Amino acid sequence: VQLVESGGGLVQPGGSLRLSCAASGFTFSSSAMSWARQAPGKGLEWVSILYSNGKTSYADSIKGRFTISRDNAKNTVYLQMNSLKPEDTAVYYCATRGVRGQGTQVTVSS
Repeated sequence: VQLVESGGGLVQPGGSLRLSCAASGFTFSSSAMSWARQAPGKGLEWVSILYSNGKTSYADSIKGRFTISRDNAKNTVYLQMNSLKPEDTAVYYCATRGVRGQGTQVTVSS
């Protein structure tokens, strides 16, 4: 299993970013894919999950602002993040089957 996140960066409060996670080494289309994040000095926080049947679930802290999606043809899962807040600053990881990628940094600051 290999997961490679991209798309992080510096954005102003209220802005948007789309994270991508390219997956390989397993049957992507039949796997649930998750996003999690770790803010500076804090533990790992689960953000969202997208099951192979299309069902989704979100943490209350980001519900209504973030959207998880997938492209099975590209073996890629996305996290569209809108209305970003400074408290969304964190390293964002995608994960599946007990494995997570190296993460991508998201910084929300003016």
